[in-house]
Amino acid sequence: MKIPFQIDLKDKVVVVTGAGGVLCSMFASAIAECGAKVALLDINIENAQNYANEITKSGNIAKAYQVDVLNKESLEVARAQVTADFGTCDILINGAGGNNPRATTTNEYYFEGDLDKTDITTFFNLDPKGVEFVFNLNFLGTLIPTQVFAQDMLGKEDTSIVNISSMNAFTPLTKIPAYSGAKAAISNFTQWLAVHFAKSGIRVNAIAPGFFVTKQNRDLLFNEDGEPTDRTAKILNSTPMGRFGESEELVGTLLFLLSKPAASFVTGVVIPVDGGFSAYSGV
Repeated sequence: MKIPFQIDLKDKVVVVTGAGGVLCSMFASAIAECGAKVALLDINIENAQNYANEITKSGNIAKAYQVDVLNKESLEVARAQVTADFGTCDILINGAGGNNPRATTTNEYYFEGDLDKTDITTFFNLDPKGVEFVFNLNFLGTLIPTQVFAQDMLGKEDTSIVNISSMNAFTPLTKIPAYSGAKAAISNFTQWLAVHFAKSGIRVNAIAPGFFVTKQNRDLLFNEDGEPTDRTAKILNSTPMGRFGESEELVGTLLFLLSKPAASFVTGVVIPVDGGFSAYSGV
């Protein structure tokens, strides 16, 4: 891939969780282009391995590891493997996360009589286990990897953590209360970590992507025939630039946050990359 500008990550060991997905695999590729040794962590080892293969075919350094970000033992095993293969972690990208249909309401609003309907999911019959899964995947799926890999950063210079927040963290989107709440927690946790690690030299920031088409949200954005859904129309009407983002458009912000010369005094911020969505009031 073509990166917008070059930063020096030579000999840095970078761990990326959720690296089997569209956005985080792209992050891994961009970081590798800057000279880093990249560990792609994902529960779907096949996806992570495919992306790692693409990186190595480009002449860069990468390896895939199967990990459950909700299982600390799984992460400890991966940490030992990464250390044996590349050395200790310098940079952590917490990208694992996502939504689940079990934590999604059918309609945006509650209407009289909905409680009696058996063919829709309302707020009142959301599956608590589904809500728990989504919240845990996003929040604990950031907290636990940080517990494991940030240990390697203590006592080092130029170490950094980047979390992935969302537009949901600024204003909750309809239908997806668990995901919205979890991403708000990520933004708050980013600030908390930035303060907690300020004396240790670890900078902690987050990126809040606007609307990008991924495997996880495609069914919400497009019908089976490929036509945009009504939700897509609302999103684009609320995005002043009038389009979805391209995944590569997140890379510049990521590289800025990882660059010590550019961002050595930047910690505890959540940067929207959203085509103006968070700035638009609708009027």
